[in-house]
Amino acid sequence: MFHKEGYKIISVAIVLFLGINVASYVAIQIKEWQIAIFTVSVAFLILILQFFRNPKRKTNVNDKTVVAPVDGKVVVIEEVLEKEHFKDKRLQVSIFMSPINVHVTRHPINGEVIFSKYHPGKYLVAWHPKASEENERTTVVVKNNIIEVLYRQIAGALAKRIVNYATEGEKVTQGADSGFIKFGSRVDVYLPIGTKVNVALNQKVKGGESVIATL
Repeated sequence: MFHKEGYKIISVAIVLFLGINVASYVAIQIKEWQIAIFTVSVAFLILILQFFRNPKRKTNVNDKTVVAPVDGKVVVIEEVLEKEHFKDKRLQVSIFMSPINVHVTRHPINGEVIFSKYHPGKYLVAWHPKASEENERTTVVVKNNIIEVLYRQIAGALAKRIVNYATEGEKVTQGADSGFIKFGSRVDVYLPIGTKVNVALNQKVKGGESVIATL
């Protein structure tokens, strides 16, 4: 129901919720103030709970498809020079996650992790053109007999911590949990030029379920 990366924060939020409302009940005699404090604290707790939710997803595993690694909205589809790993032109598909989206990251294809690297960096807004090169980020490349796919978790202005479970040499399954990005962010996917893209700009996608490209 909830992602393991949220257990500690959720526990703290629940303790704060209970403590604040008990203190409010004991120390404040004005009922309107008690109601206001309760309402605000409930809203805060709900925000934390929904952010760390981890709904079950059914991935139709297929070696000829690339699934969305995260929930969100497609904000970029363009040919770019990928400088870190491929060092050539690739087709970039970027998915922006708002704070209300599920922030679990999932593997877009089956295969072996051949590259996994963390980069500290800035916290520009996730849609900034330089975010993919200057923000805190991780780069992961998964390879199988058909394709190599690079996906990059990028921290946004609110996301100060990226969690990446992918380790080099690991065999991974399409749609499986590969990490988490806390509080607003973006994921870029890099595909070979000529790959058939199955999504359009501003289209909403679901991680592990929506097919973003066909091989």
